[in-house]
Amino acid sequence: MRLRRRSPVGMVTLVTRRGCHACALAEELVPRVARRAGVPYEVRDVDADPVLVERHGHTVPVVLLDGVEHAHWQVDERRLRAALRGRPVPPV
Repeated sequence: MRLRRRSPVGMVTLVTRRGCHACALAEELVPRVARRAGVPYEVRDVDADPVLVERHGHTVPVVLLDGVEHAHWQVDERRLRAALRGRPVPPV
């Protein structure tokens, strides 16, 4: 059986909050991994957008790949790299 390759990721969004230690760690890791993969990224403040507060207010940091949640609370570099390369994501 062949694994289907996912379509390339067009945008990585990191949802964070000021004063969040886990967010600070993610803000170092996610942009570095996205740049290496050649995928654009953005960092959004959860508290600046009521919709983000409702969806992700209790789970920051959150990594979204094309708007779909990939990870929250902790970002696993190996899983993120695999996802950005369009490969099956290893289990946590």
